[in-house]
Amino acid sequence: MNRKQAVEFFTRAARTLLAAGADAGVRQVITLSIVGIDDVALGYYLGKRAQEEVVRNGPLPWSILRATQFHQFPEQLLDSAVGPFAIVPNSLSQPVAAVDVARALVAQVGRPAAGYLTPIAGPERLRMADMARRLVKAQGSHKIVVPVRLPGGVGKAMAGGALLPSDGYTEGRQTFADYLRQVEGRR
Repeated sequence: MNRKQAVEFFTRAARTLLAAGADAGVRQVITLSIVGIDDVALGYYLGKRAQEEVVRNGPLPWSILRATQFHQFPEQLLDSAVGPFAIVPNSLSQPVAAVDVARALVAQVGRPAAGYLTPIAGPERLRMADMARRLVKAQGSHKIVVPVRLPGGVGKAMAGGALLPSDGYTEGRQTFADYLRQVEGRR
């Protein structure tokens, strides 16, 4: 998703949900966002920044939870690959289980709006390309993972850990190995 599309999509979606929530008498909007979006100028992340801005300036009290990339992210990269090669960024990640994120979001329901919540991340730091290789093995796939560094400032930021949480985050419980066991169980 390019910058313009992402900003328009997330801005429109946030405004629509805030208006509907205000009309329905909702007491708080709880929004999911992404750790590190302030430091990486990818279109999708710029869209999430725009979404956060709309929420912060909207008519409802708000809470925003930033999470690291989900365990499923390398699977999306592999699924989008055409042919036997999967081009995967060699970025540093601290993947989190979707269920851990869901628990954190649900925990905020019924509580007072809190602004930015403590971010959530998984319990281990891994390279995206290594995660993809392990996933290929767990899937029994024959894809060949080709690690790349994205060009420019975006690539430098991602390779250097810009999408990792800084001090003070909630650590999810599920490891990437736990996730891979689930993947193997689907075979």
